Amino acid sequence: MKRVKLFIVSLVCLFAANTACHAFELPISTNLLPASAKNFIERNFPGRYIAYASIDTDYMDSKYEVCLNDGTEIDFNWDGTLEKIDCHRAVVPQGFVPPAIRHFVRTHFPGAVIVKVDRERYGYDIELSNDIELKFNHQGDFLYYDD
Repeated sequence: MKRVKLFIVSLVCLFAANTACHAFELPISTNLLPASAKNFIERNFPGRYIAYASIDTDYMDSKYEVCLNDGTEIDFNWDGTLEKIDCHRAVVPQGFVPPAIRHFVRTHFPGAVIVKVDRERYGYDIELSNDIELKFNHQGDFLYYDD
């Protein structure tokens, strides 16, 4: 009987620990977004508005996810620093893309535009309108193509 109780308690503890470590997303009012995030959206996406905002929390980190009325998805970290813009097929605002990366794309892919920018630990993950993904370091130096 003690073994059965111990087994059940172990299962409950394991389930609780597993649930606590997973991320969850909670819809929020746009008033709860950091001021820098709201300012960025107003400055770079005039005429568009926030259709949906949420806070995505996991074990160690929190970030804000925003979807605009045109489908553009923008992620900010906990203090409102921009992390990712996904405009799908529209052009990402140039202010977020370092000049060296813009120059590389214009030179090597003259018919393509940048539709997604994701800041990573190593640098930038760029997606073009022709579905090519490029990796750059923080200085804007090209690293490699990604399939």
